[in-house]
Amino acid sequence: MTTIGGTADIRGEPLAGAYAALLLGALAMGASPILVRLAEVGPFASAFWRVATALPLLWGWSRLEQRGDAKLARGFTKPVALAGLFFTGDLVFWHLAIMNTTVANATFFATTSPIWVVVFSVLLLRERVAGPTLLGLALALAGGAALIGESMSVDPARLAGDLYGVVTSVFFGAYFLAVSRARRSHGSGRLIFLSSLITASALGAIALAFEDRLLPASLSGAAALLALGIVSHAGGQGLLAVALGRLPATFSSLVIFLEAIAAALLGWAVLGERLSAVQALGGVVILLGIYVARPRAVPVEPHP
Repeated sequence: MTTIGGTADIRGEPLAGAYAALLLGALAMGASPILVRLAEVGPFASAFWRVATALPLLWGWSRLEQRGDAKLARGFTKPVALAGLFFTGDLVFWHLAIMNTTVANATFFATTSPIWVVVFSVLLLRERVAGPTLLGLALALAGGAALIGESMSVDPARLAGDLYGVVTSVFFGAYFLAVSRARRSHGSGRLIFLSSLITASALGAIALAFEDRLLPASLSGAAALLALGIVSHAGGQGLLAVALGRLPATFSSLVIFLEAIAAALLGWAVLGERLSAVQALGGVVILLGIYVARPRAVPVEPHP
């Protein structure tokens, strides 16, 4: 059984770039709940446009990447296809959750995705998770409960939306593992472009089948959709794929907690939502958990 987290797969190379990609990706994805609310279309349509509007940018990134390294895989593989399908499920249920419960509730349940990464890694991939990773995850979960839990509300009328949030976390956990496997053969740009083709095709069919309105009613709604594609998808998911090429999936899945911090800060800055002392403390505990769970570089021994 392979150990993941801790010192696994890190061979004395600097990880500053991977950490930066993870942080910036979290900030980009943290804007998505606000942008979905401003998009003026239904949940399936906003999910489709989120991916579709990012495709030209992702195609350009993919082309530049392939020129730089011709050895990278170009076509679809099983992990790439699974990444596209899992992200389809993630977006469908995430946008349903945002539209059918509070942003706080949707975000809280979505932050449980690292638990599923650990469960799938152990049960399906037969990998052992390092102790520091589990401790860091526990701290991040506690911090997430403090950050988001205070804003949560229990309402039977929003039960379906809360359940959508739970399903979102399952799909997002599976997506992390699929992307991590796909990055073994694909560059980050090519991977996100190919998987996004699958996601956009599936979401387009779902939107046509279930949505009454596919286009926003104003320029502000269109701008929100464009920002959703460029910032949250091309930026957020692209940077996450960059990080997953260097960092273990179990650690990288903690990005969802950074996303929660980013969403809380944006809610304070854009919507004027006040942050309490408990929520601020929760953010600090999340950062502590991520620090504890960080992978340690294994020093490379000199060749004899």
